Amino acid sequence: MFLVPVPAILGSLLLSTPVFAANATEWSSRSIYQLITDRFATFNDAAAPCVADARKYCGGSWRGIVKHLDYIQGMGFDAVWISPVSANVEGETVLGEAYHGYWTKDFDSLNPRFGTADDLRALSDALHKRGMYLMLDVVVNHMVTRGPGVNLTDLSAPFNDISAFHQRCILLESLDSRNQTAVEQCWLGDSKFPLPDLNTENPAIVAKLLDWIHKLVQGYGVDGLRVDTVKHIRKDFWPEFSKAAGVFMLGEVFTNTTDYAVPYTEVLDAILDYPLYFPLVQTFLDTQAKFSSVATVLMRSQETYKHGLLSTASFVENHDLPRLASVTKDPALIRNAMTFPFVHDGIPVAYYGQEQGYQGGADPYNREALWFTAYQEEKPLFQHFRSLNTARKEAIEFSTDFLTTPMKLLAIQDHSMAVFKPPMLALFTNIGSESPRGITWQVDAVFPPKELLVDVLTCTEVMADSQGGVTVPSVYGMPQVLMPARSLRQGGAVCPSVATGIRAKSAGLPEVRVTWAVIMASILFFVLCRGHL
Repeated sequence: MFLVPVPAILGSLLLSTPVFAANATEWSSRSIYQLITDRFATFNDAAAPCVADARKYCGGSWRGIVKHLDYIQGMGFDAVWISPVSANVEGETVLGEAYHGYWTKDFDSLNPRFGTADDLRALSDALHKRGMYLMLDVVVNHMVTRGPGVNLTDLSAPFNDISAFHQRCILLESLDSRNQTAVEQCWLGDSKFPLPDLNTENPAIVAKLLDWIHKLVQGYGVDGLRVDTVKHIRKDFWPEFSKAAGVFMLGEVFTNTTDYAVPYTEVLDAILDYPLYFPLVQTFLDTQAKFSSVATVLMRSQETYKHGLLSTASFVENHDLPRLASVTKDPALIRNAMTFPFVHDGIPVAYYGQEQGYQGGADPYNREALWFTAYQEEKPLFQHFRSLNTARKEAIEFSTDFLTTPMKLLAIQDHSMAVFKPPMLALFTNIGSESPRGITWQVDAVFPPKELLVDVLTCTEVMADSQGGVTVPSVYGMPQVLMPARSLRQGGAVCPSVATGIRAKSAGLPEVRVTWAVIMASILFFVLCRGHL
């Protein structure tokens, strides 16, 4: 029998790209930067023309993303969520081209507009070498054919047969939203542009989807999935799909109702926190709104979700929603909203372009090309994200309980509130930057008496009182995030002039999950060596 020298095998395996441990626990410490591949970066940095409302491909690619990972990592993000990668319907439709990636035509093929299989693997490898995670957006609910009718011959087998889809009925959200069967089996879109709804009760279709997602994750070293239109597929489909994927799964359950979202926290690792998004943005962007609505939804979510808000991802912008700056130009209101996800119990998610102050409204205006900014890192909101990400990492390193301790709402007033997630105390207000009224936060004992605190957004020092409480006035309506000076590493990246924490500096090595191949090779190596002793 011919044997390849085991040390050579083992060396080759250990030098290969690390396979990351990408379960819910590992993801909880991450922060995610969401981007639309077609609009983030071109492969050669050409300033290609791109008009958002034209709904056409602009030339962004996976190779383009690789070239600007320094930019993303420079803000402190350590996971990147990219738009769907499967081949989409080609050509012009009544809603433009499929530049966004959500109109799947062939699950098993990649979208050639974004690059090749080698390009996608190169992106995965480049992220992993930096200790970053790759999250793919996937669409399982529906497919798309070129209109005006539905031509199944456009689709790949087994989806080119009518049995692959539910019986046609167009879902009218206003009329059918309380009929869960209609939500799950009727078609999205409209009569002019219907989205054929996959028959996920058909065992052959289910088997195909499970096989596809397993191969996609394994083939490209995917660390996590964001799943589109989750509520439009039966709930008991998702555990099986998640098992086939074998990685962390974040679901989009578009609802403004906590009670509707609850069952999905039982079948998914996490959901996007839409129920809190709606009162959160409404309150932060309206100087007349009161924080009581945020408090009500937040506490209800903590009580009813399977793991509370720990099983969510928090956001204030994405590709389906208007950008904050399209609603208000007040920098204080925008910064208060942007800060909240970083003291939220879940995973913070930021949408590309927010750091550059993009002002696009609803789809398609919120899907601008980023290359027109030249990826400037001196922009104020870029620096704001950097401060928030760095402070969150310091909090995680300082307190082993940070990621598992639910946040507490304190000192809730009409136009202000405090959120305590030790060692962070975040102070929020919606009075705006030009309000004649002042806000002073008064928070009772949460820190040790006379604790020296630092606002990590401005490096301003604050001293806790003799009871460990704080009394802090607002400055131009801006948020503040207070942390003990001893929780910030001395000489580190957060307020180094006032940080007093002394901790061993991390070597910065990437997390590695030992694969079965490495384990078996190690065992074989040990057995062979023992035979020569």
